[in-house]
Amino acid sequence: MSTHAPRLTRRTLLAAPLFMSACAHTPSAPRQDAIALSLPGRAAPLRAWLHLPRGYADDGRAWPLVVFLHGSGERGEDLERVKVHGPPKHAAAGCDCPFVLCSPLLEADADWHLPTLHAMLGALRAGWRIDAQRITATGLSRGGHGVWRWAAAYPDDLAAIAPVCGHGDPATVCQARRVPVRAYHGDADTVVPLARQQACVDALRACGGSVSFTVYPGVGHDAWNPAYDDPALVPWLMAQRRT
Repeated sequence: MSTHAPRLTRRTLLAAPLFMSACAHTPSAPRQDAIALSLPGRAAPLRAWLHLPRGYADDGRAWPLVVFLHGSGERGEDLERVKVHGPPKHAAAGCDCPFVLCSPLLEADADWHLPTLHAMLGALRAGWRIDAQRITATGLSRGGHGVWRWAAAYPDDLAAIAPVCGHGDPATVCQARRVPVRAYHGDADTVVPLARQQACVDALRACGGSVSFTVYPGVGHDAWNPAYDDPALVPWLMAQRRT
C-alpha cells in the first residue's frame, strides 16, 4: 500500500457534499440530449448522451469537455442505463455542469475501443465548440480501465483522467506520464482489487507522472459514490490543460 494514498473516515464520506458542488441545481438547468455519432470504422453510429452547459448558446467561446465511460453493468442497447451512475446521473438530476459532458454507450459484451474513443473526440470537436486543450475523461470500473488505457494509447487526446475503481497496464502507463491522474478506489473492492490500480499509480509515479490516489476504507466496488461526491474533483478537472 502506497503511503501517498489518503485515508478517509466514514464520517468524512457521509459529510461529503454532492458531486459537482460547483454546479447550480435548478429546474431550468440544461438537459442531456441523445446523440448518434458516425465514426470511421464503425458500421453503426456511436450513441451517447450530450450535456451542453448553461451559456453555451450565448457566445462563441470553446468549452472544456469531460468524457464519462460507464461500467460493465450499463452495457447494451438501453441508453438510459448510462445515467445510472456518475456525471450523467447528476446532469440528469439537474446539475448544470460547467462543461460539455459526453457519455457514450458501450455495446453488450464489448470493451472500450480506443480508436473509437479517439475518433469520437474528432467528431465532437467538429460538431461542437470544444477547447482541445481542456479535454478530460473519467470512468468507473470497466470505464476506469478504459480511461487508463486511453491515456496510454493516445496521451495527446487528454489533459487529465480520473479513473474510479479501475486499472490499467503498469507496463504501459508511462506512455501517459504527461497526463495528470486523480484516481479513486475502495480498499474492500473484491471485483477490481485495490492492488491492480495501486500498481498503475506506483508505476506512473516511478516514471515521473503526476498522480493522486484516494483510497476509501471499508468501501467495496461502489467507490464511485464517494468519488463523484468529492467536491474537489470538478475544480481539479476544470484546472487541467493539455501540455
